[in-house]
Amino acid sequence: MNSARDPRIAIVGAGLGGLTCARVLRQHGRSVAVFEREAAADARPQGGSLDLHPDTGQAALRAAGLLDRFQALARPEGEEWRVLDFADAALLAHQGPSAAGGRPEIDRGQLRGLLLDSLAEGTVRWDRAVSGATPLADGTCRLRFGDGSTEDFDLVVGADGAWSRVRPALSPAAPRYTGVTFVEAGFDHCDTRHPDLARLVGNGSMLAKGAGRSLVAQRNSNGHIRVYIAFRAPQDWQVAAGVDLGDQRAVRTHLLGMFEGWDESLRDLLRPSDTGFVNRSLFVLPAPHTWLHVPGVTLLGDAAHLMPPVGLGANLAMLDGADLAHALVTGSGLDEAVRAYESVMLPRSIEAATSSAQGLDRLVPVATTSVG
Repeated sequence: MNSARDPRIAIVGAGLGGLTCARVLRQHGRSVAVFEREAAADARPQGGSLDLHPDTGQAALRAAGLLDRFQALARPEGEEWRVLDFADAALLAHQGPSAAGGRPEIDRGQLRGLLLDSLAEGTVRWDRAVSGATPLADGTCRLRFGDGSTEDFDLVVGADGAWSRVRPALSPAAPRYTGVTFVEAGFDHCDTRHPDLARLVGNGSMLAKGAGRSLVAQRNSNGHIRVYIAFRAPQDWQVAAGVDLGDQRAVRTHLLGMFEGWDESLRDLLRPSDTGFVNRSLFVLPAPHTWLHVPGVTLLGDAAHLMPPVGLGANLAMLDGADLAHALVTGSGLDEAVRAYESVMLPRSIEAATSSAQGLDRLVPVATTSVG
């Protein structure tokens, strides 16, 4: 771009990475538009609890000038981990909260709200679904919207997650199923309504695992416990099992059978779900996932390096956003800044993807036969 005017920057996706990027840009006086397909900030639940690492997620918040506000909301006690024997729920390992500077927990929704509140009204354009992006010969990029309209920008940042509509402008890669499914459940007001489960889980997270299946439970804010029932199976496991995912009783019955022989206190995590069951197949992008630089467009977060949810994804997305924004406000030119960002982000993501794949194998050990 040769003009001296402010570059026109569009971020597609109002997730943690995209919002972090927008916040750092706005801090430095740069204009930016964030396009989000959801109708409003509260259109859907935002998921469970995240532990923010000092050198990634917390570093990004520091760059965004939000670290103090994060620390006021975070739960240091949420770092606690309890590993239980699946057969008798005996405590096998315990890790308490770290000293100052550890990895405190925060609900994803609270963190997203913190970032949204830090942006000027109108920065996020809600209900603006993007259907695709086309790099143009002059180094700009054209966004296509779901309503058929188009708009050109000097830089389009794809921060739109696993099924990114921007990614095809750079890469033909598509997410693939990992062979692992999480079925999510939840329990409200656990300290009063489910005290036995509250004691079982503790102040942070709990893990029990057997061959091909695991139970992970994490305490969120306001006494909520979120449960992830993890198992290795075909993506359409419910078809072979003859289970209608809309029939909560049938799902519960099947899951209880899958965890037959486990301690009853752990099986209780499969029973009185206040939120019902939500099926979540886990997908990843190929690793390594790289692309040849294309002027006018780049990616961050899951759009760039979708990996298993074992504690790195959100942290890396936020660091990506902060790093890209920093490059844009300190670099000598737009294209040079994006090249510098990609030269750091891509190698970092390859290392993290490898680590995350290994983490998933530890979380849900491979069985000799899959379940279904």
